[in-house]
Amino acid sequence: MRLQQGDTHHDVPVRLFLPVADQAAWSCGWEIHWPGSIRSGTALGHDALQALVLALQAIGAQLYASDAHAAGELSWTSGRRGYGVPLSRIIRDRLEGDDAETL
Repeated sequence: MRLQQGDTHHDVPVRLFLPVADQAAWSCGWEIHWPGSIRSGTALGHDALQALVLALQAIGAQLYASDAHAAGELSWTSGRRGYGVPLSRIIRDRLEGDDAETL
C-alpha cells in the first residue's frame, strides 16, 4: 500500500501470516504498518482456509474504514482500483464505482 499525504509518500506494508492450528481452531495473524503505528489482529476459523479468508477480510475492513481511504490518500498499485483484498458484505457499502466492480 502507498499513503500520500500532501507531498509526502509513505509505504504501508501489509503482512499476512500463515494460519496456525490450535487445539480448538485455526488462527491467522495480520498487520498493517501505518506511519507511526501498527494495526494488527488475528482471525480464527474452523480450518486454515477459513482463518486465512477471515484475516484477508479483516485487512480489507481496516483499509476501507481508514481515514486514509476516506481522504483518497491510500492506493495499492498505480492504475488499479481497490486494495486487492476481499471484503465481507457488511462493509461493501464503502465501495464506490469501479471499486465495487472488482469484487
